Amino acid sequence: MSSQQHPLSRRTVLGGLAAVGAVPLLTPVTAASAAGARAPLRSDARTKVVLLGTSGGPGWGATEPPRMGIASALVVGDRYYLIDTGEGVGFRLMDAKLGNWESRAALSDLRAIFLTHLHSDHISDLSNILSLGAYNGLVAADRPVPVWGPGNRGVLPPKTGTHPMPPITAPENPTPGTQEMVDLLVRAFATDFNDRSIDGGMPAPQDMFAGYDIPLPERLVDDPNGDPHPRMKPVVFYEDDRVKVSATLVQHAPVFPSFAFRFDTEDGSVVFSGDTGPSHNLVRMARGADVLVHEVIATEWAAQRYPEPRSAEDEAAYRHLIKSHTPVEEVGAIAEKAGVPTLVLNHFVPGSWPLEKWQAAQQGYSGRLIVGADLDEIEL
Repeated sequence: MSSQQHPLSRRTVLGGLAAVGAVPLLTPVTAASAAGARAPLRSDARTKVVLLGTSGGPGWGATEPPRMGIASALVVGDRYYLIDTGEGVGFRLMDAKLGNWESRAALSDLRAIFLTHLHSDHISDLSNILSLGAYNGLVAADRPVPVWGPGNRGVLPPKTGTHPMPPITAPENPTPGTQEMVDLLVRAFATDFNDRSIDGGMPAPQDMFAGYDIPLPERLVDDPNGDPHPRMKPVVFYEDDRVKVSATLVQHAPVFPSFAFRFDTEDGSVVFSGDTGPSHNLVRMARGADVLVHEVIATEWAAQRYPEPRSAEDEAAYRHLIKSHTPVEEVGAIAEKAGVPTLVLNHFVPGSWPLEKWQAAQQGYSGRLIVGADLDEIEL
């Protein structure tokens, strides 16, 4: 836990736990929706999840329904917290009217950023938030805004498939963690930061944000290639006067560490799965939460993308897809096991798959299913 954060009161934690079982009240906006898509859900609640971008993977072009890169916000009163920073997050913050958006200062109410893992589709616009932040409200946020995420893996993952071993990028440090990544981004934009500070009087990077690695017990990080998903208790690593945030390792091999997050607030609790296959750690952490925001993959699409008979390379790619993500037919049973009353699908792979096919997530689940869309608001 950062020494700069304030502890969550006991009343706050108990208030969040007491909210278990609450069913969110959602109403669709009246604006016309895109062809084949519904209008976003709206909520006036003090505490709510906002799905900023719902497309999974690094590809461009999920246009029907329109989906930006993966990013979500948890709004708690007049502050919000970002979970992942996929492509287009800045535009979606404006679309969601977060922060002082009318003055082009959407980052003014940002309290912290949390990265589930360091795949490009989850962090591609972090550089935009940091490098353009001073001109989009970051100078008005509670500074420095912490950026929390996975630490340095320490060892490269094993090679899969039959292709030869490729040249290693940055062999002197091939697996930097979040703190190192933020420092490297500052160096990459040093010309801009220095020019705007010296010539325009803007704050220096260290006055606006800082990167932190989520701490894990040593036993969990000593062999990333042996067991990237060991059983563990959730680790509380961040608290302030609005939220308590916990992390647990999930199954997104060969990526390590890859996290799910739980946010406990006075008004309820929400869990974000991050990218993961079925995970016992996730189920454990989600018990007692009000909302589970969970990624999903269409296995039918994966089989179509890599039709049989498959080459060794295609077989490796296919296996990676279906093992490191959660099939739509299985996600409902996961939510049922965790006992969460509301399941929200997110990080759709592919983002353009027909909406009605995602309804298969209701299989094995007795709660409320929301097939997420960009700019949906779900109250806790």
